[in-house]
Amino acid sequence: MNRLPAPRLPAWLEEMVPFRRYAVDVGGRAMHVMEHGEGLPVLLLHGNPTWSFLYRKVMHRLADAGLRLIAPDLLGLGLSDKLPGSWHSLDNHAEALRKLLEQLDIGPFVFVGQDWGGPIGVRVLAERPEWAAGLVLMNTVFGPPKPGFKPTPFHRFSQMPLVSDAAFRLFSFPQINLGMVQGDKRSIAGKVARAYRFPLSSLRRNAAPLALARMVPDSLEHPSVEPLGKCQTFVESFRGPAALVWGERDPILGRVLGRAERALPQAEVTRTKAGHFLQEEVPDEIAAAIRSVAARVG
Repeated sequence: MNRLPAPRLPAWLEEMVPFRRYAVDVGGRAMHVMEHGEGLPVLLLHGNPTWSFLYRKVMHRLADAGLRLIAPDLLGLGLSDKLPGSWHSLDNHAEALRKLLEQLDIGPFVFVGQDWGGPIGVRVLAERPEWAAGLVLMNTVFGPPKPGFKPTPFHRFSQMPLVSDAAFRLFSFPQINLGMVQGDKRSIAGKVARAYRFPLSSLRRNAAPLALARMVPDSLEHPSVEPLGKCQTFVESFRGPAALVWGERDPILGRVLGRAERALPQAEVTRTKAGHFLQEEVPDEIAAAIRSVAARVG
């Protein structure tokens, strides 16, 4: 694998992520990766509008676990190359991730996913089930909506032309107020909040948050419905070690834990009072779930 140099970070941010950092060419686009440790590979995948910074607390708590922790930034987010809004789809993100994993040549791994990171990673595993050693899923959806569903107010807003473009592109919504979806609103503030805004700080580079919000189905004819169906089929057929860690104060996905439990009946379940970005609030519980699943990998 030809590793590329990672983008430079300002000193205040670099000290917050003291991990190996590099980039990988995936079809002519650079995907940024943070990595730490050696051993059984664990893929940590974030969602919208965050980046691998989200997993820094979890990575610190697993520093002595004998695991190879790999946290990439989705294309369009974090320090990975930025792309136009029209590029973003569940299948395109999964294809880029597949190319990254093939270059890393890591073999079977424990997959950890949250928000859009969940279905993007699971979509890859649906095509390459031999890579799936274990699953840890957090505040995510990995199946299509049911008939008669209603999108959340956030996702209905994202589909509104002009006004949503202005809010997302001009006023940096929602990364300017990530704390609002937390159990503890203070968990994303100050320097931490600044770190989430940093990669998307210019109008030229911030197309992804709106594009990923619009990837959420608003009808059963939405392009994401078919690949989400493939995700659900894989998860329901998976028989390996699994865990669910959920933030029940998440106003977006806090109530969908029951659906995840039915799809993964063998999963160890940890309910918490965290919000959507639970990696900031309950890293100990997440690290414990990853250790447990890794210990049960045959």
